[in-house]
Amino acid sequence: MSGSRLEAVDCPSVADLACRSRKAKLRLLQMHFESGVGHLGGNLSSLDLLLAIYHDILTSDDQFVLSKGHSAGALYVALWSVGRLTDDDLKQFHRDGTRMSAHPPAQGIEDVLFATGSLGHGVGLAAGLAMGRRFQRRPGRAICLTSDGEWNEGSMWEALIFAKHQDLNNQVIIVDENGLQGFGSTTEVANIAPLADKFRAFGCTTLQINGHDQMALIEAMETRPEEGPLVIVAKTIKGSGVSFMENRMEWHYLPMTAAQYESACVEVANT
Repeated sequence: MSGSRLEAVDCPSVADLACRSRKAKLRLLQMHFESGVGHLGGNLSSLDLLLAIYHDILTSDDQFVLSKGHSAGALYVALWSVGRLTDDDLKQFHRDGTRMSAHPPAQGIEDVLFATGSLGHGVGLAAGLAMGRRFQRRPGRAICLTSDGEWNEGSMWEALIFAKHQDLNNQVIIVDENGLQGFGSTTEVANIAPLADKFRAFGCTTLQINGHDQMALIEAMETRPEEGPLVIVAKTIKGSGVSFMENRMEWHYLPMTAAQYESACVEVANT
């Protein structure tokens, strides 16, 4: 059924955010099914954020870092959605020798600045980009998308301390807060809730939004803090849009069977 569900969705305009999301979800499901790999839960939780980032937020002056590298599939589909990757590119996802690796590669894709298979480093990398822009007196922002579970890593807080101390107001940190990580819920594994309050305690301008509302992220990104980075905590649903995956930790890992793929496509196509 390669491509059949995609052809059934008729988008009246690229500005139709719901349609954009639906087409991207179908392409993401197809890509993961055909490759036989998992990590769908976190890809579906971050997809709307990545679509808004690439369609409506990033300018030629901005740089983006995907810290939660296990959502590489959603990143590739967002790049496909804006025409920077092709269907042929996506067909190489997770294949031997591909540049479309399961985590963002160190080279081979112009929009991918860093390999981020190892978690906990994206905020520090983005802080370096933001600091470099300041030194060079260049416009634009360094935008980083993290998972919520990543904030168990001490390196994330060290990078935040640096960004706040250096008043890097040209850095934006977006947190995909889906409440689940590799071995359970974020509150069970290492509870640091409420996460937004922790960022505020560090003195960061912090906003909370619905991470599946693309317009909410677009509007939040208009905030320009005077000091330190902007932090946007985006509440999301792991496995969003596919009811049997939603809020289920096992979909951090599982690939789909043919029957599950068919069911997921029918559900998404009819939303």
